[in-house]
Amino acid sequence: MEKGLISIIIPVYNQRKSLSLALYSLDKQIYKNKEIIVVDDGSNEPIEFEQTQTRKLIRQDNAGAAAARNAGFKEARGEYVFFYDADVLAKPQMLKHMHATLEVKKKASYAYCNYYLGRKKMPAQAFDPSVLAQRNFISTMSLIRSKDFVGFDESLNRFQDWDLWLSLYERGKHGIWINEYLFTAMPQRKGISAWLPKWAYSPPFCSLPGFRGKVEAYKEAQRIIQQKHGLR
Repeated sequence: MEKGLISIIIPVYNQRKSLSLALYSLDKQIYKNKEIIVVDDGSNEPIEFEQTQTRKLIRQDNAGAAAARNAGFKEARGEYVFFYDADVLAKPQMLKHMHATLEVKKKASYAYCNYYLGRKKMPAQAFDPSVLAQRNFISTMSLIRSKDFVGFDESLNRFQDWDLWLSLYERGKHGIWINEYLFTAMPQRKGISAWLPKWAYSPPFCSLPGFRGKVEAYKEAQRIIQQKHGLR
């Protein structure tokens, strides 16, 4: 792995327009020692852009974001890896702050931050295994030491990020929280579009037609993670 290099891996499925904005956002990063690996996960209209030594494109048949991220990691050369989404806009200082944090906090395996979902604030918190056992508060978009990355579970349809952080903790690894809002995710994005406010998971709201399906899917995915990791 090349010291100081950050490998940014972007899974893409039919997101040509948003990818252009994401790449522009990454070009504006203050931290310059980076490579970008875009994984086209079987888009209906193949993704195209000019490739360079530090901006690569690989293709695969549609297999999901987890498989695309794992495929991108196999091509990564960096000491650090960052799994970026095609519908995210980062502040220019994001990578610089995360890298500087891990350079100081040598025992941490990854750095994570707060973010915006559209205009809504999505705060994280200080790393706490007891809270992590109950729910995920760490975004996929975190800076990870490549030597500690264990891969995403491609069998999971949801909560691959939560599963990753739990898997790392089971290997004695932990993260460090940066209490700043360093990127914005688009609110219409898949996966996170299933987000509901806390009150929606409680009676009587969880039984309402507009919420019931999402709540049931959430609880089933949660059960799968709890069972895998021996959680209550």
